[in-house]
Amino acid sequence: MIEKFYKIARPDGWDFFSGKSINYRANIGKTVRRLKMGNVKLCSETAIHASRDPNQCFIGGSIPCSVFLVSGKPYGEDSYKCGFRQLKILEELNPESVFQWRYREACKPIHPLKIIPPKKITEEHLKILSQWASVRDSVWASVWASVRASVGDSVWAYIGFIFAPSVKKWRCAKHEKSVYPFQPAVDLWMIGLIPSFDGKTWRLHGYEDAKVLWEGKR
Repeated sequence: MIEKFYKIARPDGWDFFSGKSINYRANIGKTVRRLKMGNVKLCSETAIHASRDPNQCFIGGSIPCSVFLVSGKPYGEDSYKCGFRQLKILEELNPESVFQWRYREACKPIHPLKIIPPKKITEEHLKILSQWASVRDSVWASVWASVRASVGDSVWAYIGFIFAPSVKKWRCAKHEKSVYPFQPAVDLWMIGLIPSFDGKTWRLHGYEDAKVLWEGKR
């Protein structure tokens, strides 16, 4: 039985590895072949590459991308990809349905300091900040570089949010199933607020110059 695999290409359908030599979108329903003859050698023109898991396709690729379901007989394989002499292009898939993470967000991340923040910091905003402070206190100290790295913590919380749908358990954090434990930082991020903490005082920053919009203790 011919197995099915995943292949990613540039957004226009052209191959990442070889450039404008194979267009997978233009060959749906057809068979494409490697560029050079000889024994199949991974990471060379003697093989066309595809992966069993769509998340393993990014060795040599990037986002944004197009995604294709392909079939073929592998002649070489490592932990991430298989090498083929030829592939049949079965269909193009929607990246947002293939990847179990926030593909669109990963392609175009939100920059919080380019969002116009709330004109007034309300008790609702401070409640979210308190939730974030509580999360930081409850997570093992090894996760945080220091109390002064809380701006960086927000960055990592946002990155984690992008991949959260594909993660079942977050290490060093107590949380309910299917609940992202670092969501309070993301909630602030989405409205243009970045928290910082110097060990004594919390602050909320906004605008491109990271202006202090509120400071106090929570």
